[in-house]
Amino acid sequence: MSNGPGPERPLARADWRQMLVIGIIASALGIAAGLLIDWFPVAASREAKPIDTLWDVLIICSVPVFVLVVTVVLFSVWKFRMRPGEELMDGPPIHGNTRLEIVWTAIPAIMLVALCTYAFLVLRDVERADAGQPVQVRVVGQQFAWTFYYKVGGKEVSAPELYVPINRQVEFTLQSKDVLHDFWVPSFRIKKDAVPGIDVKYRVTPNRIGNYSIVCAELCGLGHSTMRGTAHVLTQAAYDAQLKKLAAGPAKAPPAQGGGPDGKALFVSSGCNGCHTLKDAGASGTTGPDLDNVLKGKDPAFIKESITDPNKEIAQGYSGGIMPGNFGTTLSGAEIDALVKYLSDVTKGG
Repeated sequence: MSNGPGPERPLARADWRQMLVIGIIASALGIAAGLLIDWFPVAASREAKPIDTLWDVLIICSVPVFVLVVTVVLFSVWKFRMRPGEELMDGPPIHGNTRLEIVWTAIPAIMLVALCTYAFLVLRDVERADAGQPVQVRVVGQQFAWTFYYKVGGKEVSAPELYVPINRQVEFTLQSKDVLHDFWVPSFRIKKDAVPGIDVKYRVTPNRIGNYSIVCAELCGLGHSTMRGTAHVLTQAAYDAQLKKLAAGPAKAPPAQGGGPDGKALFVSSGCNGCHTLKDAGASGTTGPDLDNVLKGKDPAFIKESITDPNKEIAQGYSGGIMPGNFGTTLSGAEIDALVKYLSDVTKGG
């Protein structure tokens, strides 16, 4: 019985022109689809246009490479597949094509060098500092909120939302109080990490008046998805007026009928309505527990502890570390008592 090699399969040949035509058609369709899709929200900064152009160039260059590889693989699977009766046959002996190997190594290398060079030039352009003093904004990330600090008349004032003037370069100084965050206004296109213990800076020049979403683009904990805010791009006059308003101090919650802070107004102004459901306040947040249920039958002491030390007792189905633990310092004693009384009153009956 012979143990020699089995019979050879007949040498299949493929017409490279077929693959070329298929690749060109698929590449054209892929590039058209990639350029027609709105990948990003409306552009609202001077830096957005060159970044969007870079994205389009990457689409134009990467789609044909992807299509070429997939076309060759699928075409080879179809053209050189095993036919019935060839199960025990060996494939024909082949030898590598040195010229082809050089081509498919050199072309991608040249493309990578060219794209990296172009990307570097775009990065250098968008990070260029304008003449004159930029608007300074200090951005502090903390699980799970952003706080923005502005210099007004020699002092620093804070706000939970971002205000910037149109057509003036803004320099952000990013800081973090706890873990790694990432400050990103998608309409500005630029984002950078806020790293604990390090001041990270970047510049952007807003050029479109409006309100734009702020998100954290780095997974920073269980409440990451709620770490959002709003960037307000204003006229210079409106921006100056807003800073004066911030310098004057936060608006106090209106007093209740019997005097003292209004608990319902505090519930809204402190942002509790964004995370919790509470029927009396018209709140429908789902990040935190439904207060109509979890506070039913609870005494004021328990409610106060839930506000000042929210991680001491966690409601079933939720995890610790989501609710800020600084309400004991950001709210006065009278405000906490008013909030506790309000929550106790509106949840007694169910």
